[in-house]
Amino acid sequence: LQKELLKYKQEARNLQGIKDALQQRLIQQDASVLQLKQELLRANMDKEELHNQNVDLQRKIEERNRLLAEYKKELCQKDRHLQQHQTKLDEMLRQLSEASYQQVDLEWELEHKEALLAHCMKREAEE
Repeated sequence: LQKELLKYKQEARNLQGIKDALQQRLIQQDASVLQLKQELLRANMDKEELHNQNVDLQRKIEERNRLLAEYKKELCQKDRHLQQHQTKLDEMLRQLSEASYQQVDLEWELEHKEALLAHCMKREAEE
């Protein structure tokens, strides 16, 4: 009986050692699980922050795209006005050029008539 008792005590000690080792391992695994949960929580918080930043950047992009569209619209309007003014300027330059040609013609005609008048007056004075 004593041998059996020693055998069972030895077996109990072995089982207690195994139990202690398993409990130690369980504690380590619990610590690892807790650390992984903390890392997961941090990762989720980082993910949420990145998502919020992404939403903010998307909003800013949409705002800038809206402003860009407005600027393009204004630019098109200004281009049309510029084209209209350019057309008017071209027409005025053409009219100015015509008036200049007419002025040159009139000045030439005036000089010609003054020369004729001077010639006539000279002839009349001689007569």
